[in-house]
Amino acid sequence: MIERVIVVGVDLGQENFNDSMAELKELVGAASGLVVGMVTQKRQRVVASTYIGKGKLDELSEMADELEADTIVFNNELSGSQSRNIELRVNRKIIDRTGLILDIFASRATSKAGKLQVQLAQLKYRLPRLQGYYSNLSRVAGGIGTRGLGEQQLELDRRAINREILQIKRQLENVELTRQNTRTHRQKSHLPLVSLVGYTNSGKSTILNSLIDENKQVFVKDMVFATLDTTLRRVILPNGLPIIMSDTVGFVSELPTLLVEAFKSTLEEVLEAHLIVIVIDGSKSDVQMQVETTLEVLDELKVTETPILIVFNKMDLVTGNVPYITHEKRAKQIHMSALNEDDIQLLLTEIQNELSDAFEQVTLFIKYEDFALINYLNQQYQLTDVQYLEDGIQCRSVIHTHDLQRVKDYLV
Repeated sequence: MIERVIVVGVDLGQENFNDSMAELKELVGAASGLVVGMVTQKRQRVVASTYIGKGKLDELSEMADELEADTIVFNNELSGSQSRNIELRVNRKIIDRTGLILDIFASRATSKAGKLQVQLAQLKYRLPRLQGYYSNLSRVAGGIGTRGLGEQQLELDRRAINREILQIKRQLENVELTRQNTRTHRQKSHLPLVSLVGYTNSGKSTILNSLIDENKQVFVKDMVFATLDTTLRRVILPNGLPIIMSDTVGFVSELPTLLVEAFKSTLEEVLEAHLIVIVIDGSKSDVQMQVETTLEVLDELKVTETPILIVFNKMDLVTGNVPYITHEKRAKQIHMSALNEDDIQLLLTEIQNELSDAFEQVTLFIKYEDFALINYLNQQYQLTDVQYLEDGIQCRSVIHTHDLQRVKDYLV
């Protein structure tokens, strides 16, 4: 059964309020809900007890009855007491933006690490909100110095949640150990890592699929947060250089800090990237917000020095002006469609140009007796123009500058 939802937002003067509300509707759709109504209010500050004013609360209650709404979703993060007070007045289930995103993540997580990370974020989200939900029971028991039923249950639930948080953290430590071993093995190869980051549903996975073989395709669907787990694939640039490309979990504006923290180990692939490609849905009106949101998350991860390439995707859907944004990084911006082969080649060429300082094309002559070096280069790079001569092999390749010292005696 599809839940009928009313979305609510308070405009406190933020620049992208309308875009944020439109995004909230998309999030409701991603959670299999149907938006049947919207309530907004302009205020200088929120109401401490109910977030929105009394008049708007009455309007919301009447609208919920008229539209037979099941759930009210707020675009702002609510405290436990605010959620409970609104719920008592409106008599409907109350969810805030953070809770909604957590629900979506919980339904989409497939890997063990992803499920554990979402569970951890959900528990941390619930913990500070217990007080508000139990406050109505806190004075049930009589007598001075005795705890009410609410206080007793609150303490029991706090302990249970804290125990569960510790258990999940221990499990995540084991998962992270396995991931770190894989990461260490990849680092030894010196292959450049290019990370696709950006808004959810901007086409990151579609771009990656356009660069790899059909039997290695990743899951793609036209919806927000279609994939949560980081995917790594080997891609060959036009000059023959193999790179590792990662596709990470997508972002939205006001992505809960709890989720950024919980998925930090997943997002750490970005920390090691030689190049970050920010993918933007160029067909949307909120391109500036998409870039700013992505840069904010990168700042939270302390990614500050890595080169950035900004890609406006889905340009086949753009009919008006070509989007362009201003930002402090001054990164190069290109426009493309992941469905256009020429555009995919343009992207590969731009990635190649961005990586040119870290990699160099060389011609080598290696004697047959130095088989170990031949084997190493063959595993790590793509060898071209290979000639089997009487004393050894002559070939060309694009290699990482880390390996220049290793091959200096074999340069032609």
